[in-house]
Amino acid sequence: MVKNHDFYMKIALREAQKAFLIGEVPVGAVIVKDNKILAKAHNLKDTKFIVTKHAELLAIERASKKLHNWRLNDCILYITLAPCPMCASAIEQARFSQVIYGAESNNAKNNEIVSKIFDDSPIIIKSGVLSVECASIIKKFFSNIR
Repeated sequence: MVKNHDFYMKIALREAQKAFLIGEVPVGAVIVKDNKILAKAHNLKDTKFIVTKHAELLAIERASKKLHNWRLNDCILYITLAPCPMCASAIEQARFSQVIYGAESNNAKNNEIVSKIFDDSPIIIKSGVLSVECASIIKKFFSNIR
């Protein structure tokens, strides 16, 4: 089977659904290298009471442990939501080859900061993969808590 961006984003969406079910902001992340999943994670910030427990950071930790290397060269990160500045900085430091995300963030200030982080980066950024599905779970989560 040929695996494409939609295939891996659907796995990230399953991670986001796990977060949704436990009351976390529903963001999921998957890290892939050579068409193999190295790590996957979902937000656990509210569950663990630790601000850095974002899906991206958790997946980066797991992939780094698996590879015994903090450099995630030639890896692709799939995220259901555009990264925040904290995660964008970690993504840049980890040296991913690509970042693929689904939904755009509505936070203009964060988007501006993230754009500056990736300005001169060699990382290929692709947005809008399964954007409707990715945005839908975020909208559903926030409509339920308001």
